[in-house]
Amino acid sequence: MKYIVVLGDGMADEPIEELGGKTPLEYADTPNMDRVAREGACGLLRTVKDVYEPGSDVANLSVLGYDPGTCYTGRGPLEAASMGIDLAPTDYAYRFNLVTVRRGVMEDFNAGHITSQEGAALIASLQGKVPGVEFHPGISYRNLMVVHGAKGSVTTPPHDIVGQETAPHLPDGPDAPLLSRCMEAATAAFADHPVNRARIAAGKLPATTIWPWSGGKRPSIPAFHERWGLSGGMISAVDLLNGIARYAGMEVIQVPGATGFLDTDYAAKARYALEAIERLDFVYVHVEAPDEAGHMGSVEEKVRAIEGVDGIVGTILDHFDGTVAVLPDHPTPIRLKTHTRDPVPFAIRGGARDGTAVYSERAAANGAFGLVEGPDFLSLLFGKKPFEQKE
Repeated sequence: MKYIVVLGDGMADEPIEELGGKTPLEYADTPNMDRVAREGACGLLRTVKDVYEPGSDVANLSVLGYDPGTCYTGRGPLEAASMGIDLAPTDYAYRFNLVTVRRGVMEDFNAGHITSQEGAALIASLQGKVPGVEFHPGISYRNLMVVHGAKGSVTTPPHDIVGQETAPHLPDGPDAPLLSRCMEAATAAFADHPVNRARIAAGKLPATTIWPWSGGKRPSIPAFHERWGLSGGMISAVDLLNGIARYAGMEVIQVPGATGFLDTDYAAKARYALEAIERLDFVYVHVEAPDEAGHMGSVEEKVRAIEGVDGIVGTILDHFDGTVAVLPDHPTPIRLKTHTRDPVPFAIRGGARDGTAVYSERAAANGAFGLVEGPDFLSLLFGKKPFEQKE
């Protein structure tokens, strides 16, 4: 048996007045996801427990069958793995965004979706400015810093405080003074940087500083194959997901044209998933676009992104006769522009059928699977429990 999971990041939402009281999932044209629901069975998945912030890191670990309580240390080290950065036992890896903060307010958590090339040039100006800290450019606004001999810090995701004053949300804890020095160094280095001068001249937002968050040490994640006896692959344009895959020993499948944004190549992701499933038992197709649209607060873009995800599902259904599942990792409601920990709808085609007619939040709430805890999702999908985990 072979399995493909298509995950639309942040795809779930709330009823929206301008959509006639429908959610974006209910409003969008999704004949293929509806087919998965109609020919399979649905339920709700609790991917984030109350003790965790509702991040894509914890949520995707749960969907992939891992209990965050035993293997999650922070988002930073997961992204470090994707970038090929080997962490020493005393290192902390922090994700940092290039952000726009003006007059003490978080104006934009991604500096106008700054390009990777622009970001790399800005980050180059930081190298060597803060002893004991390495800065690593990533994709667009998503970057990484490694702090040697660190002890940790309490931080806030920048996408949670857009439009708010930053002062109450600055890092706190043992590493806070060092992280603050990094932010101050970035503010000074970026102030008159050629990249920002060019962006301002073009009417774009400048990257005024960096915002470190979600730091942690190297985690211990059991190998996917050892847990399930199946080979697995990951398709994602986001370092976080690829980092989880690398720690889990899954194949990281690079897809040309996959961007982690609204302009991603949906068709290419479907093609590469179909190619990968020929040699693998399990393929996880992650699509970031709905989450980005949710953070933007754009109903139109979120509907368009959901329909893009549906196109991936359609291509897979047309050419694959194994088990197909579709779900989000967490909601990213347009109203809030950030994540929530509400349970998400899932549908599985390839086993039980429950008569659900369409795929949506409300329809899935009445599905035969009921409410399922996140780490139990793959047990449900595979119809078996994982092998005993190593401590």
